[in-house]
Amino acid sequence: MTTHLTPAPGTADLRALAENYLVHAQTERRLARSTLINYRRDLDDLLQRAAALNAAPIESAHIRRWAAQLHASGMSPRAISARLSAWRSFFRWMGRHGFVAANPVQDVRAPKAAKPLPKALSVDQAVALAAYVPEATNSTHADAHKREGVAARNARVHAIAELLYSSGLRVSELTGLDLRASPAARGWIDWDEAEATVTGKGNKRRSVPIGRPALLALQHWLAVRSALLRPDADADAQAALFLGARGGRLTPQRVWLELRAHARAAGLDARVHPHMLRHSFASHVLQSSGDLRAVQELLGHSSIATTQVYTRLDFQHLAKVYDAAHPRARKKP
Repeated sequence: MTTHLTPAPGTADLRALAENYLVHAQTERRLARSTLINYRRDLDDLLQRAAALNAAPIESAHIRRWAAQLHASGMSPRAISARLSAWRSFFRWMGRHGFVAANPVQDVRAPKAAKPLPKALSVDQAVALAAYVPEATNSTHADAHKREGVAARNARVHAIAELLYSSGLRVSELTGLDLRASPAARGWIDWDEAEATVTGKGNKRRSVPIGRPALLALQHWLAVRSALLRPDADADAQAALFLGARGGRLTPQRVWLELRAHARAAGLDARVHPHMLRHSFASHVLQSSGDLRAVQELLGHSSIATTQVYTRLDFQHLAKVYDAAHPRARKKP
C-alpha cells in the first residue's frame, strides 16, 4: 500500500505531512493505538515549535534547543527520548519520500538519565532487621511436627537476614551455599574461619567474613535444619545450606518473599529485598571505613566504578550529619 502524500515540502505543509505520516504509521506499520496517540501528541509539539520558525527549515540546532527546553520544563530523560524518537521517525519517513534532504533529529540524543541510588536501610533499620527473631507458635492445635517446621522456618529467615547483612551476598550466592566445601560446590561455609566462599558473576570466586551474630544464627538454623530435610532428599538438597519447605534447595524467589514478610514482622515500613541488604552492607562498611577498594573486594565487583555508587550514599549520610550539626549549615526554618 502506498501512502498518499501532500506534494508540498514547505513548513506550512508540515501539518499535512504529519497527518499522512500518522496514516502510514497506522495502516502500514500497524502501530498500537496507544503508540499512535503518543506520536500525535509528540508531532503536535513539533508543529507548534516549528511554527515559530516562520517557514525556515528545521535544523539539528533547533532540535537540540527544543530537547533542552523539554528537559528544563521537568520532562524526564526517558520521555524526552521517546519524543525525539517520534520526531526522528517522522523525518526519516519524509526523507524516504524526498521532502527533506537530511534528518535533523538523527544525531540528537536525550539527556542521560540520572542513575538512581541503590536503596539502603539505615544502620538502625538494618541491625533491627538482622537481629529480629520471629516468635515461635504456641498454638495448642499445632502438632509437634508442625511446630518443629515453623521453628525451622523462623530460624532460617533469621539466619538469612543476618548473613545477607553480615557478608553482602547476592541472593543467588546465598542460595548456592553448601554446608561444606566439595568439588561440586559453588559456595560453602568455612565454619572454623567464619567465612563464606561464593561464586559470583562471571564465575568469580571470593571469600567474605561472617560476623559473630550471623554465625550464631547459622548454627541455630543448623540445629533445626533436619526438620525440613526429607529422608529421600537428593544429593543437592543434602549438601545445601538452606532448604525450602519441600525439602529441596531454597530458591531466590522464596528468599525474596520470606525476607519481605520478615521485615514487616520486624516493624520496618521499607519494602525490603535481598539486594537492599547488600546495598546496606556496602554503604555501612564504606561509611565506617572509607575504604572503597575493600568494599569492592567484599562485593566482588570487577570494576571500582561499580562500587563508587556507594560513595554517593556515603555523601548523603555526611550531608545529613552536616545539616544537623554544623552551626553554619542551611537549616530549614
